[in-house]
Amino acid sequence: MSGAADFAVEMQENLRKVTVPIHGQKIYKDECVYSFDNPESKTGLYVCLHTFRGIGEEHLQRHYERTSGKGSVYLHIKRIKKKIENVESTPEGPDKKITRLAIGVEGGFFPDLNKKKFEYEDTLSIFLYPSRKSCPWPNPDLPEIVKSSVNAVLQADSAYKLEELEALSNTWDGETIFPSQYAENLEQVENGKKVPPTGWKCEKCDMTNNLWLNLTDGSILCGRKYFDGSGGNDHAIEYFREKDYPLAVKLGTITKDGKADVHSYKEDCLILDPYLAKHLAHFGINIGSMEKTERTMAELELEANQKFGEWSVVLESGSKLKPLSGPGLVGLSNLGNSCYMNSVMQVVFTIPDFVSKFLENRQAIYDEMARVDTANPVEDFNCQMAKLAEGLLTDKYAVPPVVDEATNDAIFEGIKPQMFKNLIGKGHADFSSKRQQDAQEFFLHLVNVLERSNMNQVNPTECFKFKVEDRFECSQSRKVKYTYRTEYCLPLPIPEDAATNKEQLAAYLAQKKAAEDAGQRYEGDVIRPHIKLDSCLETFSQAENIEQFYSTAINDKTTASKITRLATFPDYLMLHLKKFTLNEDWTPRKLDVAVEMPDVLDLSQIRGKGLQPNEEALPDLEGAPPVVELDQNIIRTLLDMGFPLEACKKATFFTNNQGLEPATNWLMQHVGDSDFSDEFVPPGVSASGGGEFVPDDEALTMIISLGFSRAQAVKALKETNNSVERAADWVFSHHQELMELDAPEAADGGARQPAEPHFRDGGEKYQLVAFISHMGTSTMVGHYVCHILKDGRWVLFNDEKVALSEQPPKELGYLYFYKRIN
Repeated sequence: MSGAADFAVEMQENLRKVTVPIHGQKIYKDECVYSFDNPESKTGLYVCLHTFRGIGEEHLQRHYERTSGKGSVYLHIKRIKKKIENVESTPEGPDKKITRLAIGVEGGFFPDLNKKKFEYEDTLSIFLYPSRKSCPWPNPDLPEIVKSSVNAVLQADSAYKLEELEALSNTWDGETIFPSQYAENLEQVENGKKVPPTGWKCEKCDMTNNLWLNLTDGSILCGRKYFDGSGGNDHAIEYFREKDYPLAVKLGTITKDGKADVHSYKEDCLILDPYLAKHLAHFGINIGSMEKTERTMAELELEANQKFGEWSVVLESGSKLKPLSGPGLVGLSNLGNSCYMNSVMQVVFTIPDFVSKFLENRQAIYDEMARVDTANPVEDFNCQMAKLAEGLLTDKYAVPPVVDEATNDAIFEGIKPQMFKNLIGKGHADFSSKRQQDAQEFFLHLVNVLERSNMNQVNPTECFKFKVEDRFECSQSRKVKYTYRTEYCLPLPIPEDAATNKEQLAAYLAQKKAAEDAGQRYEGDVIRPHIKLDSCLETFSQAENIEQFYSTAINDKTTASKITRLATFPDYLMLHLKKFTLNEDWTPRKLDVAVEMPDVLDLSQIRGKGLQPNEEALPDLEGAPPVVELDQNIIRTLLDMGFPLEACKKATFFTNNQGLEPATNWLMQHVGDSDFSDEFVPPGVSASGGGEFVPDDEALTMIISLGFSRAQAVKALKETNNSVERAADWVFSHHQELMELDAPEAADGGARQPAEPHFRDGGEKYQLVAFISHMGTSTMVGHYVCHILKDGRWVLFNDEKVALSEQPPKELGYLYFYKRIN
């Protein structure tokens, strides 16, 4: 029997295992669910025609066993990348290293412009496992169900594309742009004016660049002085003040696909003009023939930031950095504003707890997927963490960068953590989007997801966990109360008034202001406030005055002092410099400061010691806790302004119901607090209060429906004051404590008490091993990179680019990771 005949016979035997995907079913044809193998990999990608999951060569047997033999027919995709010779420049000009912010698109802040120099050729075949017989596709002799299944796979959008469409926001060149309210009904004067396609000049001066076309009457006027110092003379803005015509487009930024810088003077921002083509046609401009000849506002801002701001320092732009590759030196491609995630994941996968759990134990994690019939590797967080660990820490995807012959620049091929990003962001309004996010908030989200995914298992985040001690001293009785809470990072305030270079700073600010007053750009070196880390620690350690503290010693409200210390010290301590704050007008502001971070850090001065022999503890609360009356009108108004409920309660309480303005001011002062949105508990009163706790029946039923016992559900609701939403989070992050509730009785016959959370503890000396830096004006824009100490040398991870760092900018970081020195 011939090979073709053998294949046909076996194909007939496996027909019942082939299905046709239904509309909307996710088809993973871009990447293996267990690894980063894809159609471009050496062995290609196998798409199972039963589950429609992509499988890499080394995982075929695992998938076959996991599906009980149903995963035996595959569409095998092999893709070859070929370089295109003689690539023509785009209408935007020749290739440049960086042309725009590229926010919200793949490639992130530094899109790989060389990708367009390649074309792809796919080779398809039908593959049978375990016999490994195959035949080329297309093949008219294949059974109809196989043809239908394969055609559906090829025609359908991949799972990646479907998830991209769900996440993609209306983001354009660095900031979110919204349609102008003035665009649809814009008045356009019938003055017969026609604008030529080139040769523009300001109608009030001789400027020939930075020109803006007013879309009401066709006036061409120069703009303001901008980042590159070559701006105009303010004639466009002066014309708006005179005429009140709202919209103007920057000439030279208009492209044939309808993109352009359109500014709304009335809305004071760049906007989208959905009717731009019609508005331009009024003045004789055919948008289809336009070509971009000037830099956009985003490009100008980017260029200025690279030249003058922290960008050049953090990215070490003045040095020709040596590219690196190898295990532990694999980059992560930017999937569109995913640099915050990339930086955090690069750092955590250098920590032994994560390496042991997800790299060394990955085969066991994969095998668990094969043993459980209902297990889905795409939806299993530990499986996707193992996949990411293998991708970053082995040599399997450690491809050395190639050098572009035209630019002599290194071109990196990072792995794409798309499946991981989709999973960790699932159900989260921020992390499922394509918008920039706060790396610190993502780190805490990662901790929370890992806790949920590792109930009754080894949890690698234990290396970050520590106990915080809060000491309250009643101002009248002088008695004290100690409370404890769990944290995973230590937020530190930055006291700007503690700068050590105040004279140089004052001189710099004066020179900069003089240049701006003269309409010029300051071209000197940037001088930032220099602040010592000790000053931040001293501010953190200072006593805080607490108003309306309920003292059980006097059974009344009074004031108390609060001092915060660390009761335990973790293996790895993450320091979070609180650089982001709000101005008085509520606009976000980032502190542009340089904090001197030591390589070796001794934190013994903030070690908490608990109740001392010379201290007397406040008595326990007897009976019901005191009634707290809060002005609900203030709370409702604050909620409408977008603040969390618990924060609104705190603001109303601590301002003694005095009104909206004092409460708002309190919120602005405390918005950066780590416990800003935590449950409101009146000072001096424990979260569980006093007296017998009565759980809410409806909330109790909901928590029990999640699979927890009644005792566990009651405990969770008691700890969260009957809040079902917070209780649902609490049960997943206190699993060990909850397991103890259902443990057998103690040896003496009594009920077993819940165990205290376990904390690792050791010495207070630490060494700096990594830091994450943010470039930009707020957490919602900009770019993240990380520097990691590897084998005694600092390495820069900038998405897919990995290079040896020559001058690591330790003073400009945002998150710092210190390892305890044993």
